[in-house]
Amino acid sequence: MTPEQLLARDAFLLGIELKLFWLVSLLYGICFFTGIAYLLFRKAALGRATTKGLWITVILHTILILFRTFEGMRPPFQTLYETLSWFAWFASATYLYAQSRWREVHVPGFIVAGIATAACLYSLLTRDPVIAPVPPALQSPWYEVHVITAFLSYAVFVVSFAVEVCYLGFKKSPPLPNPLPRGERESPFGIIDEVTFRRWTHRLVLFGFPFLTFAIFSGAAWANDAWGRYWSWDPKETWSLITWTVYAIYLHTKAVGRWKDKPASVLNILGFICMIMTFLGVNWLVKLFNIPSMHTYAV
Repeated sequence: MTPEQLLARDAFLLGIELKLFWLVSLLYGICFFTGIAYLLFRKAALGRATTKGLWITVILHTILILFRTFEGMRPPFQTLYETLSWFAWFASATYLYAQSRWREVHVPGFIVAGIATAACLYSLLTRDPVIAPVPPALQSPWYEVHVITAFLSYAVFVVSFAVEVCYLGFKKSPPLPNPLPRGERESPFGIIDEVTFRRWTHRLVLFGFPFLTFAIFSGAAWANDAWGRYWSWDPKETWSLITWTVYAIYLHTKAVGRWKDKPASVLNILGFICMIMTFLGVNWLVKLFNIPSMHTYAV
């Protein structure tokens, strides 16, 4: 195959991928607005539609990721364009697995869908989709282990954050006027009590925390392979440690009676903010203030 033919083939495949990616982003957006409609009108059908829509979108997103893998002949999380897509998929898939355990609850899906929509649009509108050669710093088996475990922990933290915010915001929402027919109107969290809610958010973070811990250790091993040292207090490394510390404190609130309620919720939300800073915020700060960083490949 001539170079011209290779370029034409790559351009054709990239065009298909971008169309599919835009479709996935649109579907995430529809799920987000369907979830908002569910909050406004409290119709059970809208809640189920949000969840079913996310299932359809995640299936299409899985096809997109497999297509990208075929295009690049490598795992699709080497650039920020790819990792944003990976983040959206992982968070949505994790939410759907968790939601299958509490089928009567649909409201956290609109936050997860909103985060996935934002990640996809940020990737499409600001990142270069062209498949480039893998930078030398990423040519380590530790990098793939690090990314997979880090994003698994991020996905779990997104779900825990969504449940936390929705429960705090809507658990005491007033009843709607003009009640709808029986079975059509419902509370966003059904009959779930606060003890059950706390148990959910705590178990989610408890599940994700070991993966975050292993991600930090595998990241150190990768850094040693790439740059010859395990830890250098790089901005991204520092923020990953801050995120780990916040979630470690959150997990300890279970043992402190006065911290089990609002302080635990604040720490869970703060941990999510720190996680976003680790994933994206550090990139903006490094670029904005011209801070030296060994993770400039992700900027």
